[in-house]
Amino acid sequence: MSNTKKLHLVSLGCTKNLVDSEVMLGRLKEYEITDDNTIADVIIVNTCGFIDAAKEESINTVLNLHDTRKENAILVMSGCLTERYREELQADMPEVDIFTGVGDYEKIDALIASKQSTFSPEVYLATENSGRVITGSNYHAYIKIAEGCNQACSFCAIPSFKGKLHSRSLSSIVKEVEMLIAKGYYDFSFISQDSSSYGRDMKLSDGLLSLVKKIETLEGITSARILYLYPSTTTFALIDAISDSPVFQTYFDMPIQHIEDTMLKTMKRGFGEEKTIALLEHMKSKPNAFLRTSLIAGHPTETQAQFETLCDFMKTFKFDRFNTFSYSNEETTSAYQLEQISQETIDERAETLGAIAEISTEESLEAMVNKTLTLVIDKESDEHEYLLSARPLGWAVDIDGEILINDTSDLPISYAHCYEAKITQRVGMQLLATLIKPL
Repeated sequence: MSNTKKLHLVSLGCTKNLVDSEVMLGRLKEYEITDDNTIADVIIVNTCGFIDAAKEESINTVLNLHDTRKENAILVMSGCLTERYREELQADMPEVDIFTGVGDYEKIDALIASKQSTFSPEVYLATENSGRVITGSNYHAYIKIAEGCNQACSFCAIPSFKGKLHSRSLSSIVKEVEMLIAKGYYDFSFISQDSSSYGRDMKLSDGLLSLVKKIETLEGITSARILYLYPSTTTFALIDAISDSPVFQTYFDMPIQHIEDTMLKTMKRGFGEEKTIALLEHMKSKPNAFLRTSLIAGHPTETQAQFETLCDFMKTFKFDRFNTFSYSNEETTSAYQLEQISQETIDERAETLGAIAEISTEESLEAMVNKTLTLVIDKESDEHEYLLSARPLGWAVDIDGEILINDTSDLPISYAHCYEAKITQRVGMQLLATLIKPL
């Protein structure tokens, strides 16, 4: 029997949260990671506090883990939800032993040792010295380039608990990428709340452009992508640089939230309909471009006519993927005081947009049939033992789906390696492919 103490960590919400969870794993390396929460000595839930559904999931996860934990196990609640509702949660959740927010991920070992709850005034931002333990992949890593946000979107509470934009230095980002390349990582996703604003707090006018140019010079990097561009801080020059890059995928994830002019102004999105469409058209004109966006259904004051304008646009523009979030009324946001739309209408609108998204995705997948592309084989498929699960490098990890390899052409198979493959057919929402050669 091992005497090593065991750790069970649950990371909820976004990939930005995941990076912070990986920092905590790095600080708790002496613990053995376990998937079985009932035998863990320490249980950490890194919470999400973005919208109601996420808050509910965070609290339910903590309570469920408390119900099944062993005696004397330490239960820690960290992250955005605890930062946002620190007083309320500490008063209402005696089940939790340690509360901490978004500032103390690198002190998690000390907090557990002292059983102290603490909330630093500064939001934590990982650097190349954070000692992260990358999870879920031995070839792909997320790189967080900034924290916080300077935008004032009407529906978003994130700046109220994550603060203003705080960018990492370019040299810190480069050092972290170089360290990971040395460990065998070759695919990177650069993430933050508003990546196209990267560096503005450091008085860099084209910070993200500089990052793209610098990263593509590094030896050993095969592929990269930027996640979360913001319309009013994305330039045509940036779109061109991403498209022309030998390393960055022509991958554009720019949440537009709506397209109708008055709604965009109500949402305080900084850009109107005309300029947003001009940016999207420029992205779409690029060879092999992949476009993803997010929308909000049922934002306060949205009329049926405005909603129909949005639906018409989404039907005709043809994004490769888009997500719809049902509006969640968050205190500390400017939309909180506006006249709300009924939950029934919000749900109906979300469902309508969901159906359009499904058709959009199907059409995007169909357009890939007979194409040859580079993909990475991740694992044996969950669908069937004779199928392999793979991801084109042009798709983001976990969110854009998988491609199933049903014909390996008798090639030797190496997980986490790149292959040239041909898409042979679409079956519903699934693409099948044949391997051509290892790369």
